[in-house]
Amino acid sequence: MTPKRPSKFCLAEEGRMKPRISLITICVDDLERSLRFYRDGLGLRTEGIVGKEFEYGAVVFFDLQAGLKLAVWPRKSLSRDSGLALEKPSATEFALGHNVSSRAEVDAVMEQAGKAGAVIVKPAQDTFWGGYAGYFQDPDRHLWEVAWSPQWPAPE
Repeated sequence: MTPKRPSKFCLAEEGRMKPRISLITICVDDLERSLRFYRDGLGLRTEGIVGKEFEYGAVVFFDLQAGLKLAVWPRKSLSRDSGLALEKPSATEFALGHNVSSRAEVDAVMEQAGKAGAVIVKPAQDTFWGGYAGYFQDPDRHLWEVAWSPQWPAPE
């Protein structure tokens, strides 16, 4: 019997997944607090909390760039949906990178995050790779890097 070939619509090349990330979900302990931080503090656009009518369904979607959204969802909801046990979060599991157009913009975003209630973990400074970057944590300790790189222009 001849093995069935994967559909060209599912795979970029045989055996490879097409990169189609359109949603990044971070999980939080307090959805209202995170809504205030990202919407009011950082100025990200959202329609607010949706899905309250579903048990474990409340979520906030923030517009990032074309084709990409940030979802903020309670930890207990992801635990329930995935079937995985709720575990203690770790701030060093991953970092979200926010690339900007200049050193001055790094400083401005870091200042805005601090005023919104973020913990500045590493103030903006020159990096070993020739750029300029700093790190902050949101109210649930998610790590964000704000960076400018002369080799990697920020998307507009």
